[in-house]
Amino acid sequence: LRRRWPVRLAVLPTNHEGGVVGYAAFSPVDVAGEDRQWVVLAPLAVAESLRRQGLGEKLIYEGLDSLNHFTYAAVVVLGDPAYYGHFGFKPAAAYGLQCRWPGSEAAFQVYPLAENALDDARGAVEFSEPFNRF
Repeated sequence: LRRRWPVRLAVLPTNHEGGVVGYAAFSPVDVAGEDRQWVVLAPLAVAESLRRQGLGEKLIYEGLDSLNHFTYAAVVVLGDPAYYGHFGFKPAAAYGLQCRWPGSEAAFQVYPLAENALDDARGAVEFSEPFNRF
């Protein structure tokens, strides 16, 4: 799976028995054909029995902290603006960024990790090949 799905960072919390109870993956994206050290957060998943207890929030913050440590520049996400806005994600369209899926403008958001990450970053954000199957 890892060879076909180029994950740069995965956060996998486990329960006391060692079972995985959540998952956050961050995979590379290009901006206008350039590798700018950006990633997409997808998927984000939490075991149904543990939802609405803050685990998703912890996964996101852990991922953002780790990506910042590894000097990634920005994170994009396709998701509920009310949820992801809580973490500081902003509408990508406001920065001249778009993704390939029509009608996703409101859901497509960006979070800069580096101070100048959004400078001159305009155009299409291209996800890695496995995402193109959707």
